[in-house]
Amino acid sequence: MIHAASLANNLERTSSRNIDARIVSGHPSQRAFLCVSMLLFAASAAGTIVWCKFMSAMGEMPMPGGWTMSMMWMRMPGETWLGAGASFLGMWIVMMVAMMLPSLVAMLLRYRQAGGKAGERHLGRLTMLVGIGYFFVWTLIGMAVFPLGTALAAVEMQHPALARSLPIAVGLVVLIAGGLQFTAWKAHHLVCCREAPGRGRTVPADGGTAWRHGLLLGLHCSYCCAGPMVILLVIGIMDLRAMAVVAAAITVERLAPAGERVARAIGTVVVGAGLFLVARASAFG
Repeated sequence: MIHAASLANNLERTSSRNIDARIVSGHPSQRAFLCVSMLLFAASAAGTIVWCKFMSAMGEMPMPGGWTMSMMWMRMPGETWLGAGASFLGMWIVMMVAMMLPSLVAMLLRYRQAGGKAGERHLGRLTMLVGIGYFFVWTLIGMAVFPLGTALAAVEMQHPALARSLPIAVGLVVLIAGGLQFTAWKAHHLVCCREAPGRGRTVPADGGTAWRHGLLLGLHCSYCCAGPMVILLVIGIMDLRAMAVVAAAITVERLAPAGERVARAIGTVVVGAGLFLVARASAFG
């Protein structure tokens, strides 16, 4: 009896692995999906690099406290605030695609498995709709980030004392963001990102469900990424090295076998970095 049960479990696990392998690479529609995803990632990464190089060439404004402000939060000569906001939003969307797509692909593959009864063409359109819904959430976040960033930049330029305190504030923000990695709130949204729509579950193959699924993924992802993304914003959103580190951390905690432990390990490193930044700012303040 025990031997038979063990054999059945082994057969079930083997069958599951074979099914997963076919889902990822065996079916032509899945191979096409992966190829499109890789091309989209390459294009968005290249666009992000070009934009960062362009902003870097424009220089930064020295501020009281020994730090510099990116010109991204200011209008160019002859540019309207509407034009500056549209430019930022375009950059933001391209950057989010580059940063989030590596982990999103796994979520979309699970969606395609859950909606596998749909026809190939229909499934492709539904997958695209899920992706659009996901990045729509990040677009709304970008629409909120720009006015907040420009308002904060204006206040800092008008109040030198506040600008001098910013390095310590940045360290405190990084410290808090690291602490978030240890919370049950973070763990809950990380699980939602890693497992949606759920093992063995099927989803209705219709546009409304696909759109809502994309929105829900985007919400869980934005909550889960709140700490790392805030760090990127305060450290320097146009810093390619910081962007690469944050994107790698987000991807690893989503895809690694023990995601929650990885998230805590990342939190430990971030808390240490926050303490270092606070100590350094205090020493030079």
